[in-house]
Amino acid sequence: MRPSASRKITLVPLVAATYFMVSGGPFGLEDIVARSGYAGAIAILLVTPLVWSLPSALMVSELASAVPAQGGYYVWVSRALGPFWGFQEAWLSLVGSIFDMAIYPTLFVGYLEHFAPAATAGGKGLGIGIALIAAAAAWNMLGAKTVGGSSVVMGLVLLAPFLVLTVYAFFHRAAPGGHTVPLHHVDFLGGVLVAMWNYMGWDNASTVADEVDRPQRTYPRAMAAAVLLVALTYMLPIGAVALTGLDANRWSTGGWADVSRAILPNGSAGEALAAAITIVGMVSAWGSLNALTMSYSRLPAVLADDGFLPRIFAKRHPRTGAPWVAIIACAGAWALCLELTFVKLIVLDVLLTGLSILLEFAALAALRIREPALDRPYRVPGGLAGAIGIGVLPVALLVLTVVRNDAEPVGPINALQLGAMLVALGVVAYFVGGRFRKHDHR
Repeated sequence: MRPSASRKITLVPLVAATYFMVSGGPFGLEDIVARSGYAGAIAILLVTPLVWSLPSALMVSELASAVPAQGGYYVWVSRALGPFWGFQEAWLSLVGSIFDMAIYPTLFVGYLEHFAPAATAGGKGLGIGIALIAAAAAWNMLGAKTVGGSSVVMGLVLLAPFLVLTVYAFFHRAAPGGHTVPLHHVDFLGGVLVAMWNYMGWDNASTVADEVDRPQRTYPRAMAAAVLLVALTYMLPIGAVALTGLDANRWSTGGWADVSRAILPNGSAGEALAAAITIVGMVSAWGSLNALTMSYSRLPAVLADDGFLPRIFAKRHPRTGAPWVAIIACAGAWALCLELTFVKLIVLDVLLTGLSILLEFAALAALRIREPALDRPYRVPGGLAGAIGIGVLPVALLVLTVVRNDAEPVGPINALQLGAMLVALGVVAYFVGGRFRKHDHR
């Protein structure tokens, strides 16, 4: 069941939802500063959107406006490269989501621990993470428009303390020529990986195309606005804090509150700002989890429509159109990885989701060749060469993720080996899923 026009997402809510799917504010950037220093972090945050985000946003703008179908990137790849590759696209995205969606409860618990350590002690953090996933699933039952509207409100709440921090830091600069403390643990490539994760997810909003008002017009505008918003809300706070001369070694995962205390060390103002940032850190984690639940849960429903999964996954709520069975199934899977560390979750997520993004770039080029007459309200400039060329730099960054995954242990194996096993399982799952396929699949 498709939602009525009155229940569809319009431009501003789509920008807000995309912002949470990609970013959720400056949270998660702390590791970039700790691993790369201020100059390295700002360089990474300047270059990464140009070589990773912008190509992805341009690709999504063209494909989402040309093929605005429920299931988004799965439909694009299936149409351009065939059902096998379409299934691999969905598989990589869903398996990557298991690691991706565990990140946000991990961040939520991390910020809560800064604010109230007793609340997460004794293993209570795991229960909080599970409860957060369940709450996002319940909220998504209300439909995509509700998720988009709540993203607007949470976005405004989220950015307010960072505006205060940025303005204060800008007007309290350190004296020129101050002593710079060397970084204790330099990991520039690790910083790049964290930045890739922080700039990843532009395709996620495409899976709800049937629930977007005038998608051919709305998607390109939403992508442009969200790219600008993400870049500004990343670089301005870090650049302002760098001016204060705060030691980069004092940054740690979930440490924005500690940074604010260090910049405003005296009186209640510093503690008040630290508390506000901690609270909006939890808002950020919840907002991203909520928006991405909307995105990922549409994939099992569309796969069931096409016969790759049992029909029960295609069941929609009669009033909101939300795929309620798929939402519940996804929430259960996401709870499985809650005890992995932040960095392990990121390297696995970037590897698997990065491979799915490469398939989308391949689909962009393939559709230009196979369907040159397809109506494209927005086109990546440069003709076929432009459509192929924008995928070159993301491929280069993905090679870096392969190198970094080889160095990250996950139990008795490394992240690259685990990722390769999960990719191979996708091929097996395609043929096993053939039992459910309809003869008239899309």
